[in-house]
Amino acid sequence: MKQKDIFIAFFRSGMLGFGGGPSAIPLVHREVVQTFKWMNDEEFADVLALANALPGPINTKMAGYVGWRVGGFWGMLNALFATAIPTVVLMILFLTLLAAHKDKPWVAGMSQAVMPVAGVLLGVLTWDFIVKSRKSLGWIWTIFLVVSSVIVLQLLGIHPGILIAALLGAALLSGHNMRKKQEKGAQS
Repeated sequence: MKQKDIFIAFFRSGMLGFGGGPSAIPLVHREVVQTFKWMNDEEFADVLALANALPGPINTKMAGYVGWRVGGFWGMLNALFATAIPTVVLMILFLTLLAAHKDKPWVAGMSQAVMPVAGVLLGVLTWDFIVKSRKSLGWIWTIFLVVSSVIVLQLLGIHPGILIAALLGAALLSGHNMRKKQEKGAQS
């Protein structure tokens, strides 16, 4: 049953995630956190941050990790297969259709209509993460991190992977320092 659920979750997100990773992330979130409850929001945010820091398509990285975590080796293969199959089939169908109708205006309109939809999906996911960050960090730190990230990414032109790696490193160091303080307090 678990393998069937893994396949369904990643097949749906792969099938409906038109436009690649950015549009599929909210769909994966919905399947993994809300529908099947394999992770909570904080765990999903950690997986998303790590997946963004690594090279390659985000869908396959997230599918591989979640599949491994939920169903072991076979779960990982199942999730990767379920993620890739819709893409392969739809690419063959859409490229055939595009080649046959590439000069028609409706083809250009269809591809332009996808951009705002992907933007809205990402905006909703971002807002959800901001609200959840407020609960664990407070509004001041959340706003500080959001504004700092925008400045680093947009104004300074730093690659997102570098920012994510720096934030992960800072989180690891702060967690390590907090554990050391707690150990010293317990020994006293």
